Amino acid sequence: MNDRTQPSLFSHQAESISESIIRNAAMLSEALDNHMRHSFRPDTRKSLRKFTPAEVSELTGISLSNLRTRHQEGDFPEVETDARGRRMYEAAEIAEIRQIMAETGRNGHIYQPGRRDGDAMQVISIVNFKGGSSKTTTAIHLAQRYALRGYRVLAVDMDPQASLTTMFGYRPELEFVEHGTIYDALRYEDPVPLSQVIRKTYFHNLDLAPAGLLLSEYETETAYALQHRMEPPFTQRLAIALDEVEAEYDIVIIDCPPQLGFTTMTALLASTGLVITVVPSMLDIASMAQFMELAGETVKTLEEQAGPTDWKFMKFMIARYEPTDVPQSQMAGFLKSILLDQVLHTPMLKSTAISDAGMTQQTVYELEPSQLVRKTRDRIMESVNGVADELEQIIQQAWGRRTD
Repeated sequence: MNDRTQPSLFSHQAESISESIIRNAAMLSEALDNHMRHSFRPDTRKSLRKFTPAEVSELTGISLSNLRTRHQEGDFPEVETDARGRRMYEAAEIAEIRQIMAETGRNGHIYQPGRRDGDAMQVISIVNFKGGSSKTTTAIHLAQRYALRGYRVLAVDMDPQASLTTMFGYRPELEFVEHGTIYDALRYEDPVPLSQVIRKTYFHNLDLAPAGLLLSEYETETAYALQHRMEPPFTQRLAIALDEVEAEYDIVIIDCPPQLGFTTMTALLASTGLVITVVPSMLDIASMAQFMELAGETVKTLEEQAGPTDWKFMKFMIARYEPTDVPQSQMAGFLKSILLDQVLHTPMLKSTAISDAGMTQQTVYELEPSQLVRKTRDRIMESVNGVADELEQIIQQAWGRRTD
């Protein structure tokens, strides 16, 4: 039998490869939709759990004894209690307590760590040239941690794959097929104000500018716009969009796509700081080095045309780190020996807790403490909080504040 008479892999279904792809995509989409509806039943939108007194103490810096005393004296609003009589706090109630402490506590300013008069909004892009480097995981954990810490946060999804958007409980391929994403504010024809696409989330103080597959059009449209000198150029489009909502936020966290195209460069040139995630392996570090070389040359060319960028910092974050993995430890040490204090001291650990939570579009902050073994939870929370807190100090320093 020659090649021409070989039966097709799809002949028994009498469909082409393209038809099979479309059919499988529809089946997966329906299954995922059913899965998410089951996960978030009875409400198809996600909601945030309540927090224990110990968590409130860690987030705010209020001691447990002072927390109890202020409740007993009537300074703090009453909150619901669990079956054991332990107070449980919603995120909005934590924010209310922060405000009370800011007005009545000693050194009240420490309870409201966000921007003050004269402080610039901090726009932080999470980037890497390679997929699977924990960009989205890092972005959503940073955004949620800062919202819980009392900052007003905007998460911007700049990846057409829209993983960050999905983590917030949306179905981009169903809900944002034609409009409603960051693309609407960036497109060259009839862009809309960014405020029209920003969505409130189930997290107090945390909003989202979603992404969808349509965002991929931005690459080809930008190439066309450059040829025809359309204004404003891609180098300014996100910065201009953010200007409209600048007064509403302290921190913007951007999840960038895993390639150095116009979309990523648009994000980088709107940023005040960069966090480059890197898995401590030879291949990943080589990929990161290539990304940095390409990015550096591209930014240099753009700076020659439009002036210098306003990055306050650039930090490297070691991701998916396994301390017991000797080659990884060696590569992490190698990276720190070359880049020195540009590498964050705290790595983001590889953890089944994060992976398992991601199966239901959750983070470690959303999981009930009882869902994890205490030792496992303490280990991963120390890692995730450590990364966020170290970067928070850098943000505070960018605002000219002492952090010691």
